[in-house]
Amino acid sequence: MSKKELRQRRREYTRQFYKNNHLAFLGALCFVALMCLVQLSVSWLLQVVTDLIGGESQYSLPQALGYTLLCVGVMGLSYALAYASMPRFLARASAQYKEFAFEKLSRKGISAFSGENTSFYISALNNDVNTIEKNYLENLFSLISQCVLFVGSLAVMLYYSPLLTAIAIALTLLPIAASMLAGNRVAAATAQVSQTNAAYTATLSDCLSGFSVVKSFKAEAAICRQFAQQVREVRKAVTLREKAMILVQALGSVASIIAQLGVFLAGAALALNGHLISGGTLIAFVNLMNGVVNPISTVPQYLAQRKAARGLIDKLAAALEENVRREGLTEKSALTQGIVLENLSFGYEPGKRVLENVDFTFETGKSYAIVGASGCGKSTLLNLLMAAYPGYEGTIRYDDTELRQLSTESLYDMISLVQQNVFIFNASIRDNITMFSDFPREDVDRAIRLSGLETLIAQRGEGYLCGENGSGLSGGEKQRISIARSLLKKSQVLLVDEATAALDAQTAWLVSDAILNLQGMTRIVVTHALDRGLLERYDCVLALKNGRIADSGTFADLMAQKGYFYSLFTVSQ
Repeated sequence: MSKKELRQRRREYTRQFYKNNHLAFLGALCFVALMCLVQLSVSWLLQVVTDLIGGESQYSLPQALGYTLLCVGVMGLSYALAYASMPRFLARASAQYKEFAFEKLSRKGISAFSGENTSFYISALNNDVNTIEKNYLENLFSLISQCVLFVGSLAVMLYYSPLLTAIAIALTLLPIAASMLAGNRVAAATAQVSQTNAAYTATLSDCLSGFSVVKSFKAEAAICRQFAQQVREVRKAVTLREKAMILVQALGSVASIIAQLGVFLAGAALALNGHLISGGTLIAFVNLMNGVVNPISTVPQYLAQRKAARGLIDKLAAALEENVRREGLTEKSALTQGIVLENLSFGYEPGKRVLENVDFTFETGKSYAIVGASGCGKSTLLNLLMAAYPGYEGTIRYDDTELRQLSTESLYDMISLVQQNVFIFNASIRDNITMFSDFPREDVDRAIRLSGLETLIAQRGEGYLCGENGSGLSGGEKQRISIARSLLKKSQVLLVDEATAALDAQTAWLVSDAILNLQGMTRIVVTHALDRGLLERYDCVLALKNGRIADSGTFADLMAQKGYFYSLFTVSQ
């Protein structure tokens, strides 16, 4: 990607900081401008008071006191602006950035996280956002303040003495170059901190998610060592970043000492050699040097931190562009004929096809069971029907519309997916059924009745909190909620991927029975359970072997043919 394209993509994210946030941003800028004016005024007041003491000032003591009170009043006004605008700007900017990134995240394909690490996004939307808020947003105002103060101080210094100003600039050139070079180390170190934080988050997530496995295999010591290693990596990265920042600060401090002492000595030498520089002018000049040397020490650090923050934005933006379905333009409201597969082939890796030249038509309203050995392509076929992987060969048509041309909204209006691992939010049963949307009462009641949830609702009520990932529900109850979601959504196609694999035999039969009892839906069910009573109820059974359809037909027909399915079924009994 070119630098221009990278900047354009980044701008899409940084624009979120200022969206509907301009008034607060303007208030914060006014605070910066007024504070710069106050600091420049203080230097002038120092010159006035010093010359007043030496009898060289054109201002009286009451006038100096009046200007001092005015300066204090302006400072109070500036902080009032900061109080009203700065926190509001930062909070809204950070929130809008997170919301925009999460909305982008929601556009990923349905199987995106089978190949992506969720801990990266957890870290990016927590640790990295905090870094961006501090190093990109907060530093923006510090950077503006230092730059304005630098220009303003130089302008006043030139007014006082162009010669002494030239000397001051010469004294600061070398430290500026050294500080800028050190700033690049801060950017690299900050990027490394982000990477190690993501790895740490992933390790922590794995340890907690796999806690039962850890305990059962007595792997606590090994896991603790792995966790400790990640902690050390984070600590090492943070230490290197802090060292880089201290180096930048040290170079800036050296620049400050060299410039201030050098200018003070140069001013004294000029005064001794007859140049018209009063004591007040020299004091003001030295104080103005703070407005020159402070930016020299801090601006490279701010720039390095902002560069590192931009790197974090770029990293998230790049990740959010992956596994996003290329949007089709065709809108489709209903499936009237069926789903047609023609010469469908697909592989996750070049030269290794999981599906090979599959031809089949799923007719609307009928039920289909897909069976076969592990790795034969059953789940891959369902994922392709959900537009999870665009790189397939052949065609997948919903009626007469090729899947690639179908809009995502239309596709997901028509189909729903029930998987083995049903995700349940830590919310009420009703919210998990409705997915936090509003539906008519009669529609919700119908979905509850047809999915077999009436007993659960009667026992616990719709307001029962399900617990983290449904910890308060059984596997069968989770699956019924998943079915109810599809019914409430009024999907025309229900894809079921090994939904009963983790259930006991009785619960699995009840869930499968509920799916088969559904009317008016095209049901495509991948199943490992070869139950005769259930298979006989499907309109068609497809037996996959090595990515191809080996047999298809009713259960009775396939048993009579005594082909691959017959062998598969016989062995399973």
